Amino acid sequence: MRQKIELVITVLLLAGLIFASRKVSRYAASDNVKDVAGNKVVVDAGHGGSDPGKIGINGLEEKEVNLAIAQYVEELLKKEKIEVVMTREKDEMLSEDSGEKTKIGDMKMRVEQINKEKPLLTVSIHQNSYPQEEIKGAQVFYYTHSGEGKKAAEIMQESLLVLDDTNHRKAKANDTYYLLKRTESPTIIVECGFLTNTEEAGLLKQEEYTKKVAEAIVAGIKAYIGKIKKACYTEVKKREKRMKTIIKKVNKEHPEADIICQAGEI
Repeated sequence: MRQKIELVITVLLLAGLIFASRKVSRYAASDNVKDVAGNKVVVDAGHGGSDPGKIGINGLEEKEVNLAIAQYVEELLKKEKIEVVMTREKDEMLSEDSGEKTKIGDMKMRVEQINKEKPLLTVSIHQNSYPQEEIKGAQVFYYTHSGEGKKAAEIMQESLLVLDDTNHRKAKANDTYYLLKRTESPTIIVECGFLTNTEEAGLLKQEEYTKKVAEAIVAGIKAYIGKIKKACYTEVKKREKRMKTIIKKVNKEHPEADIICQAGEI
């Protein structure tokens, strides 16, 4: 009797797992990005307030460009029904209200906010610089020891090719950037261009171009979410296959359980 009870419980659990897997499978197969569980994205506009970031060859302040692009990204993501959290929405250093008016204080608050939100992905928007004026091209950075960060960075780097298809830069690993090291979820830093390059600094001053940058970033975010959905769907199908095999084995060894198993059949 006890053996039969244990058998029934086992079969019922398997049937329940299959039912749940079917629901997740349909969920993962959806074409709508908004259907992905936990599709929250944090958009981090670098610098701000008393920290201008890099100063462009044309006098453009990095903090202004970062915020403008971040706000366009926020607008586009909301249209895609993707939940967005901004680390800042105005020209401010996050630590200014805390009494710790330092860059490290600002970074600590950004990390604290990101870790609290537990996003699917954090995209930190910045602009680059280099002593040689001819150096240019958008580039994405990720934490060296983050597999998901690498995936997101590589997808984003490819998406940014729409800005300049001659850009041969690759997504680059980094293990020193504070934001990358301290955040607990996948985080990438998008350096949209070089403010020390006359051409890119001029483009980044134009509203039309910053919107184009934002569109490329959003396309990269959507592509990354899509890849996660595909991986989720593949894993669910593998689990369903294993469960089917187990149930067939139970039915073969215990014919009396057949009716219960049929109720959970896929």
